[in-house]
Amino acid sequence: MRVVIFSGTTEGRELSAATVALGMETAVCVATEYGRDVQESVPGAAIHTGRLDVPGMARVLSGADLCVDATHPYAAEASRNIREAAQSAGVPYRRLLRRESDLPAGCLCAGSAEEAARLLEGREGNILLTTGAKELPAFAALGGPRLFPRVLPSVESLVACEAAGIPRANIIAMQGPFPYDLNLALLRRFSIRFLVTKDGGAPGGFTEKVRAAQDAGALLLVIRRPTEDGEPFDSILQTCREMMGCG
Repeated sequence: MRVVIFSGTTEGRELSAATVALGMETAVCVATEYGRDVQESVPGAAIHTGRLDVPGMARVLSGADLCVDATHPYAAEASRNIREAAQSAGVPYRRLLRRESDLPAGCLCAGSAEEAARLLEGREGNILLTTGAKELPAFAALGGPRLFPRVLPSVESLVACEAAGIPRANIIAMQGPFPYDLNLALLRRFSIRFLVTKDGGAPGGFTEKVRAAQDAGALLLVIRRPTEDGEPFDSILQTCREMMGCG
């Protein structure tokens, strides 16, 4: 039995380790070098690194028995493409989706990065952005000097920061996970008034961000997830067990 996991998340890495342990031929697709570096901690899985279009995904899926979409909850376009590729290749598709978080009282919510930026217009104070380098253009008009983006330490991220007019002294280029203490220290170090985040759930350290924002007196602004149906980790792992006759 062969499974192809489109990953880049904690759950994807953990599922690949479980499928390898079950004896499934496991291929993992990640879009970035960072995703590859994390995935390399799981021996026995073949790793494909790089962004794929739908035909490319379909080629990787050719001959597979199962396609698992374990991409980030906000990777809506990637999920659409993976679903289309699985259908084209005639491979069953399953979406692994982490549970949404309970949002704290008093936080602001937005449906997109653009909407979040509009909510911050006319509000004074420094902004910690933990939404990823891809979202930086939406916030650029707020003024680079008040923006403090926390991004992966990659050339791509630094180029995005420069394009958005972020001063070098404001760039927080770090690789997670980010515990509560570190979040709190960053909020206080840069006198942050607003913390903008996505609901990455427990694997994304959402709870640690919420606690730190509350204790630092920063207002939390959450970009809501796209509406999507999916299954929890245990459900998809059980499917894999049954495929291998271990149910």
